[in-house]
Amino acid sequence: MKVVAFNGSPRQKGNTYHAIRIVADELEKEGVATEIIHVGEKTIKGCIACGYCSRHKNETCVTKDDEVNGWLQQMKNADGIILGSPVHFSGIGGTMKSFLDRAFFVSSVNGGLFRHKVGASVVAVRRSGGISVFNQLNHFINYAEMIMPTSNYWNIIHGLKPGEALQDEEGIQIMRVLGKNMAWALNLVKNGKGTVKEPEQEGKIFTNFVR
Repeated sequence: MKVVAFNGSPRQKGNTYHAIRIVADELEKEGVATEIIHVGEKTIKGCIACGYCSRHKNETCVTKDDEVNGWLQQMKNADGIILGSPVHFSGIGGTMKSFLDRAFFVSSVNGGLFRHKVGASVVAVRRSGGISVFNQLNHFINYAEMIMPTSNYWNIIHGLKPGEALQDEEGIQIMRVLGKNMAWALNLVKNGKGTVKEPEQEGKIFTNFVR
């Protein structure tokens, strides 16, 4: 099994990375391969609402001069996905948000590429705003009909300077428990395929309130 994790921090080895790394270590103990992709330092354009992905349904975004389409295929081929972000004004880092908007929309209009994959969010924060970002990341996982493992608290770790999160004993435990529960969920999905019938996917109903 394979999990791909996305680090939305501009700092490659900052506290968001350490949060993801703790989860990944637990996954790897259970035989789950992990790859961490650094998104936060890249230049990623936002969705331009052109409708290309909806019209062509070829699993690609019209914007080809960044790495989103390649990452999208890695997500499609993975068994699980981890989304990690620092907190910028109580919100997701801008580059990460642009990536997620495009990747998850392409997934949704191409039959739900991430449906029933195991997905988890982790957040690194200095002090406040972590819950807001945790909720924002989880909105993507929820919308994609993914399976979300939990921990013994919200998946947030605290620290300012790179590496300070490793002094947050409770945060470390949260990430460690998340990794164990994610590995368990991945094995449940793997062992259930062909034994437990998946619910049939329903076509999306769109209701517009202004007619």
